[in-house]
Amino acid sequence: MLRIADTRTGHLVEVPAAPRHLLRSRVQLPDIDTCTGPDNGTGLGPVHLRVPLIGDVLARTAELNGLQVITVLTTPELTPDRARALDRVMAVLGIHPPAVVGAHRPDAALGGPADVHVVSEGTDPADAEGGALIEVGRVTTAAPTQDLPAPGTPDPTDTADPLAVRLLLLTSPYGTPITVTGAALAEARRTLRDWRRSVADWAQEPSRPIPADLLRQSYAALAEDLDVAAVLALLAELADRPDVPPGAKFETFAHLDRVLGLDLARDVGHQLPS
Repeated sequence: MLRIADTRTGHLVEVPAAPRHLLRSRVQLPDIDTCTGPDNGTGLGPVHLRVPLIGDVLARTAELNGLQVITVLTTPELTPDRARALDRVMAVLGIHPPAVVGAHRPDAALGGPADVHVVSEGTDPADAEGGALIEVGRVTTAAPTQDLPAPGTPDPTDTADPLAVRLLLLTSPYGTPITVTGAALAEARRTLRDWRRSVADWAQEPSRPIPADLLRQSYAALAEDLDVAAVLALLAELADRPDVPPGAKFETFAHLDRVLGLDLARDVGHQLPS
């Protein structure tokens, strides 16, 4: 069972309503001209990343729970350059392509009314009638410090790991506003590097089943309003637990990465010789 807190009421509601096994998700990109922040000349600011990212996590969580998912991304009118930039940025952030992008009749594209609307904070709820409403908190960027550059929208040509941005945007509940700083991005990069190195090391040990308590806790967190932050905390704790075999740690990290989308097994088989 997947339950979402409807922003309109604050109450948890089951999606999709039983007994249907198809989740129809409408993700609404914010109006580009009303958003501010670094954009690498594309007009796409950080908030434009967080909305489709939460839609992606919703779809991944639903699929983990055995549901089929169809996602439509509605957008304002985009120039060809901005449309291509949006495709590139979503790709480097590991966001699965929606079934349809830019639909003017989302219900027709979805095959029926949406079960969930994923929108940015402040979107007029009248434009998201029916279904549960998920409001995604705003994203702002801090001014650069002397030793750290200002963060902005990931650039596909940047050598820095863009999935660090994905990790950073997942560390807080989706409705909580986030301020992105250079220091926070640096910490996210370190976490990804350390986890990928550990996963590669654990992969060399005999496989072991995922501990039942860890699986139960992680599934419960995701099913109760997409609590990804709780899953990330669980993995951070698991990494240092001496009572869990390395093979079980590997299986747990690899399995939960189906939702996290952080490419945690990227370095498996590529360790440097000791």
